[in-house]
Amino acid sequence: MSQDGNSLSRRRFLSAAGTATATAALAGCTGGNGDETTTEETTDGGETTTEDDSGGNGDSPSVLRYGRGSHSPTLDFQNSTSGEVAKVTEQLYDTLINFEPGKSTLTQGLATEYTLEGTTASITLREGVMFHNGEEFTAQDFVATYRRFVDSDYENYAGDDYVSAYGPFTLGSWIDEIQVDGDYSMTIELTQTYAPFLRNLAMFAAAVHSQAAIEEYGTELSSNPVGTGPFQLSNLDDANELIRLEANSDYWGDGPNVDEVVFVTIGQNSTRAQSLASGELDITDGLGAQSSVQVENASNAELVRTEGINIGYMAFNMASVEEFRDRRVRQAISHAINTEAIVNEIYSGFATQASQPLPPNVLGHNDDLDPYPYDPDEAQRLLEEAGYGDGFSFELATFQNPRGYNPSPIQTAETVRSNLGDIGIEVEINQQSFGPFLEYTAQGRHDACFLGWYTDNADPDNFMYVLLHPQVEEGELTDGQDWVSFDAEGYNTSNRSGWANSEYMDLVEQGQSAYDEAERESLYNEANQIAHDEAPWVYLDYADELRGVSNRVSGFQIAAISGPYLNLVSLN
Repeated sequence: MSQDGNSLSRRRFLSAAGTATATAALAGCTGGNGDETTTEETTDGGETTTEDDSGGNGDSPSVLRYGRGSHSPTLDFQNSTSGEVAKVTEQLYDTLINFEPGKSTLTQGLATEYTLEGTTASITLREGVMFHNGEEFTAQDFVATYRRFVDSDYENYAGDDYVSAYGPFTLGSWIDEIQVDGDYSMTIELTQTYAPFLRNLAMFAAAVHSQAAIEEYGTELSSNPVGTGPFQLSNLDDANELIRLEANSDYWGDGPNVDEVVFVTIGQNSTRAQSLASGELDITDGLGAQSSVQVENASNAELVRTEGINIGYMAFNMASVEEFRDRRVRQAISHAINTEAIVNEIYSGFATQASQPLPPNVLGHNDDLDPYPYDPDEAQRLLEEAGYGDGFSFELATFQNPRGYNPSPIQTAETVRSNLGDIGIEVEINQQSFGPFLEYTAQGRHDACFLGWYTDNADPDNFMYVLLHPQVEEGELTDGQDWVSFDAEGYNTSNRSGWANSEYMDLVEQGQSAYDEAERESLYNEANQIAHDEAPWVYLDYADELRGVSNRVSGFQIAAISGPYLNLVSLN
């Protein structure tokens, strides 16, 4: 690494950064055990109802109350892959480029102009933007933010055990040099042509810290966030799982239109829906089938729904279970699990069956692929062909509380256990709360596990590379072997299956570097065909995005990417 005032070079210093283990939530949140039971304590939301927060009448502050299933374990976007973290940090921080609310198109953020030609990205920054600490935003803040995330030689690097897996695949693996020209202009030179780069700059993990705050707080930014966003931290109450934000009166963009936002944690879906119906919450997410009906039946709220960009799946850990290394075994299990019944009966039609890693509304989804049909006879035949006709046993790790892509994880796990029992495979369910579950699976201690992914940028790379490419050096791979150990240097722990199929990896890498849309579509079509046939996952579902919204809320925009855009919300 060399730096000469205005120039920052990156010469393959990422081997250390690439080993960072993502032990925070995988774009996820907790909820309840099914829709009706929970093993976690729930808050009663009482704090939010002890004051007059009726929408700003008279001199009382307007307080927007956002209900969710899980608390944010950190408020530093570089310290987590969690969607629950992103919900809060999106209010506190800004990115160089934004998504249009509710759309996948890019628009200005902290950058007013941006282009990508070949391996060169040119960025013009917005002037006059102030951080919450009173410092003015400049190009040096982005440089410091980037280096803190991925450069182990940087004196303010946050540390391998602190930074999330987002660092390498979002920025670090692709940026070769950042040339700063004054306070408001940057030229970023990439290591290769990389089609998703501008979209990556719009991801929550690519937001910008204050350089002064980096130097002052270090890793304590996890509880002392300093951004340029529409809201700033007022109170972090970890004990009661409440986060209170206050309006940033110096915000450069639209809004905010309320004085305060309070994130309230209520682990049980049905209780959260009831709190919305009774007027104790204004917006809630993480809804399952039954709680969605509760919202639909509420007189003072509505269920807002849009097509999601996500995938729910069960990953086979090939590094842990020898039987899973045989493709026929993975295919057999895919046939034995009745995903159609899971989607229609357990998820009540708020999702569709999945057939491949990429959702239908993303470039490269292969329309010719169908979900694995429920066929126990074919499953038994494949097991016998593979030499496991008498069955075997494995552990299925699952989170306890609902996610949008898996609103009833325990019931789903029990269905899987029942289905596989019919073909002689014994399944032991290991249910954990989400934080320990993610650490457990990131370390590769599971045999199989449920997980899912909400897109960060609506690019196929955000699924195909992030979730199923091991991201290790070629020397870590073994000829003739399509799996790799979680202990491999630089291993991408977002790949919970340990899958390392060289043909798939080559296609995905070509897709990254191709700028022609038709070429990318063809490459990802082929990669999805391989992923379907090789079955490193049981493909469960693509889920709709569901939100419960009070009638007193105006301006809320449901979004499958980024958000929630609470700066646009007002209260009647």
